[in-house]
Amino acid sequence: MVSIRLSLGGSKKRPFYHFTVSDSRKSRDGRFIERLGFFNPIARGQEERIRIDTDRLDFWVKQGAQCSPRVLKLVKDAAKVAA
Repeated sequence: MVSIRLSLGGSKKRPFYHFTVSDSRKSRDGRFIERLGFFNPIARGQEERIRIDTDRLDFWVKQGAQCSPRVLKLVKDAAKVAA
């Protein structure tokens, strides 16, 4: 099954996440099919906190990919802020 989830990047005590489309059998930070954007939980000031390619996200969901609960919440919050 294909899943859309967050993969961890960044350095110690400075997390940075990428939205990735990957096979659910692969490890969290392992091989992925496509990157859809990023999430920076410690963004300050004018720094960009979240960026998602919603067209590609919709494409993968239509193909049957399952979003993790955290990704669903972040996408919903980003849509609320953009509107």
